[in-house]
Amino acid sequence: MQTEELEDYILAHIDPESETLARLDRETHLFHLRPRMCSGHLQGRLLKMFVRMIAPRRILELGTFTGYSAMCLAEGLPDGGELHTIEIDDELEDFIRTHLAQSPTGDKITLHIGDACDILGRTDIGTFDLVFIDANKRQYCEYYDLVFDLVTPGGFIIADNTLWDGKVVEPGRKIDAQTQGILDFNDKVARDSRVEKVILPLRDGLTIIHKKE
Repeated sequence: MQTEELEDYILAHIDPESETLARLDRETHLFHLRPRMCSGHLQGRLLKMFVRMIAPRRILELGTFTGYSAMCLAEGLPDGGELHTIEIDDELEDFIRTHLAQSPTGDKITLHIGDACDILGRTDIGTFDLVFIDANKRQYCEYYDLVFDLVTPGGFIIADNTLWDGKVVEPGRKIDAQTQGILDFNDKVARDSRVEKVILPLRDGLTIIHKKE
C-alpha cells in the first residue's frame, strides 16, 4: 500500500480537524511560502493527544509559523492552562493574531514575536510542563540547553523534524547547516542521561523527551 493511501486511511479514522484549523491550513497554503511547515491534520491530532496524556498546565512552543500547532496544543489544555509560543518572523504576526482571534482556544495562547534565545533569557518566562521545539534547525542544541532548566521535573520536550526528510541517514549526503543542526541535536539527546527519549517516524520525525524527576 502506498504511503499516501495509508495516510488517507489514517485521516479517515481519526478525529477531524476543526473548521478553524482547516481554514488556517488552507490559507497557509494559499498565502505563505513553505506551507509544508504547517503541522497539518495528523500531527495536529497527535499533539493534542500528547497534551491530553501529559496534562500540562503550561506549554512553551518555539516556532509558531502560522499557528496551527499552537492551536492544536491549546485544544488539549485544561481550563486555566496556558501556552506561550515564540515566532521570530514579525511579518507573520498579523496573520497569526487574526487566526488566534478566530480560534476557540485563542485566549489560552500568548504570542511572543522575537528571537527565542532572547525571550528565553528573560527572568519572568517561568517554567513549563511541556516544550515543543519547531524552530531554526541550526539552533536545536542551543534551544535544548536554554529550555532544559525551564522544564519541570517529570516534564516533556517534543522536538519536530528530527529525521529531517531522511537526510540524517542518506548515504553520501551533503550535510548543510540545518542537517548538521539536527544531527548534533539527535546525538546530544541520545547522550543525555538526564532524560528518556524515543523518536517517532511520523512525517519528518518527532523526538519525545522525558525529563527524569
